[in-house]
Amino acid sequence: MTTASPGPCRTRQASSAAATSWFRPLVWLTAVMIVWAIVSAIGVVVDHRALGGEPIWAKPLKFSVSLAAYSITLAWMLEHIDKPRLRRIARFAATGGSAAALTEITIISVQVIRGIPSHFNVSTALNSALYSVMGAGAVVLFMTTAVVGCALAYFTTLPDRSIQWSLRWAVPIALAGLSVGFVMIIPTAQQATLSAPRTLGTHSIGGDDTSGGLFLLGWNTMHGDLRIAHFVGMHALQALPLIALALAVSGRHRLGERTRLEIVSLISTAWAALTAITLWQALRGQSVVNPDALTWAVVAALAGYGVVAIIVILARSRHRRCSTSARERRSVTTAEPTPESGRYSAAAQKITASGSDHTAVHRSCNSSPTTVKLPIE
Repeated sequence: MTTASPGPCRTRQASSAAATSWFRPLVWLTAVMIVWAIVSAIGVVVDHRALGGEPIWAKPLKFSVSLAAYSITLAWMLEHIDKPRLRRIARFAATGGSAAALTEITIISVQVIRGIPSHFNVSTALNSALYSVMGAGAVVLFMTTAVVGCALAYFTTLPDRSIQWSLRWAVPIALAGLSVGFVMIIPTAQQATLSAPRTLGTHSIGGDDTSGGLFLLGWNTMHGDLRIAHFVGMHALQALPLIALALAVSGRHRLGERTRLEIVSLISTAWAALTAITLWQALRGQSVVNPDALTWAVVAALAGYGVVAIIVILARSRHRRCSTSARERRSVTTAEPTPESGRYSAAAQKITASGSDHTAVHRSCNSSPTTVKLPIE
């Protein structure tokens, strides 16, 4: 009896059904953010006003792109939480996070239209109230990331360990990056001495936010800037799982699960180190584009460790493949015909069916391969 394989139409229908089952508030938020990113990009081109040394529409553009990436990531994560109770809690948190994100981008855009800063602006009662609402929204987004991320990374078992551990690395790194935002709201020493300050908090350390900045990103090129560690850390939530998924898809036949897990762990460690270094630079008032000798020395030491680690990982992977190939060749050599059917044992049949793969591995492990003769009845 034969079973018909599902055709392409049925496969597309299944994929479409899976996509439409994603949590709708997050999917709609992603769509809105994409549309508003396009609007903001047009604003950067046609509106020549500047604010804080950068195009006035740069901030809503950056936030729209970032929130689009964040919301679609959370939607994907929600669909992989397998415990119904945890999923309900995560969906409740995601609903609040969606509302907070939409509120934040709305306030940022309104302030852009008004031509005034949105962050740290306490110059009037209205501006102060809007800034406080944005601060509350940031806390909600932090809690949403923590609830959804922990529910998937630590309380759900995924079939691929490398993807599972990419999330277990990504969630704490992302939360650390988001936490940098809370450092930004601390008043500077100068602001603390004023009876009625117009701003409270800053992105920059050792200077002001208007002195120099990379195009669109706005990162300070003259002083330390907390936004860099904030950006690098929070987007580990997208980058690390994507790297793990790419390795699982493209390297499944070349890299075993254990090797992929080791590679993902190494990349995650490097990502955490990069987040820590950029934060360390900012807190010392040092520009990201002008690191001192100490920073270069730390980066060089970590890079050297990474090179050695990847060499060791690949060497161990090759050793495991060679050991597996040797065991399989021995099982073929010792295989005997079964008395009932005169056919080879199950192990011999398995190796014969995939002989080309074993031959390739054998040749990579031994420059002068020997011929393996199978017993013939």
